[in-house]
Amino acid sequence: MEFTISRGFSDAERPRIAALYWEAFSAKLSFVMGPQDKALYFLERQVDPDYALVARDAGGAVQGLAGFKTAQGALVGGAMSDLVATYGWLSALWRAPLLSLVERDLSDGVLLMDGICVGVDARGCGLGTALLQAIKDEARARGKTAVRLDVIDTNPRARALYEREGFDAIGTETLGPLRPVFGFRSSTRMLFRLT
Repeated sequence: MEFTISRGFSDAERPRIAALYWEAFSAKLSFVMGPQDKALYFLERQVDPDYALVARDAGGAVQGLAGFKTAQGALVGGAMSDLVATYGWLSALWRAPLLSLVERDLSDGVLLMDGICVGVDARGCGLGTALLQAIKDEARARGKTAVRLDVIDTNPRARALYEREGFDAIGTETLGPLRPVFGFRSSTRMLFRLT
């Protein structure tokens, strides 16, 4: 499959971006962000094209994306008011604290990857590797010294890709009693040092 990677996406592509993100992360987020129709509604409104590198096939269809987070914003943002607009006050009150548990802090000189998603039909074509390279290039262009990401223990395929691409494990966090809420036991912080 031939594809190109560029920054950003159009408003017309928001549903596809949200669907890819949900497909990739629904196992982890379905309890907190579900049901699916509400999660997609929320994501379509919150995804920010300024923090997305998007892969499109030769016909221009979105096949994958890699998001990142900086001090100025992230691929998926949203405030309490955005949660309320989608889920209502009572529901937003319990969702917000749980979502804050999977937020990741920024570090000086490090670009934080905020999710990588490849559509089912585009898997096995080298798209994930190309998106990781695009993230590394983005970090270099921003003067960063490293790229960081987190991978959950239930996604060994992604971890294997990151290791092949030079990311090193630098720490592990466990969820403890919240494991049933998010569907994974631990996440590993991984770092790629730019040279």
